[in-house]
Amino acid sequence: MNADISKYNKTQNPSDKQICEILANAADQELPEAESKIWHAHPVWFIDGNPIVGYSKQKAGIRLMFWSGADFGEDLLLIRGSKFKDASIFYTQVEQINAIDLKRWLKKSKEIQWDYKNIVKRKGQLVRLK
Repeated sequence: MNADISKYNKTQNPSDKQICEILANAADQELPEAESKIWHAHPVWFIDGNPIVGYSKQKAGIRLMFWSGADFGEDLLLIRGSKFKDASIFYTQVEQINAIDLKRWLKKSKEIQWDYKNIVKRKGQLVRLK
């Protein structure tokens, strides 16, 4: 696990720390080609410089977000807006994490990607990569 992500996880309360560690370990295992780092103050995994998945502590719990998740076709992932293609799920307890769902979503995060890396260059226009 990336050292900075490990530090981030350790700053969480015990329950949230467990959730974060499960999410980080799953992302590391399912996305071995990805670069992981702290980006905008929370853990994010990138493929070829494009953000794929990340998580953050929010009021509602630990938010697991997939940048292109709106196109995954997954009912459990919440889609917030229409401008971007992100979707997420919130966890407040370790028991809420379904390992099978998580693995499937991480696999889809490699297969379905929108180009967030170049969104500024394209003046807010998203282009599908995969």
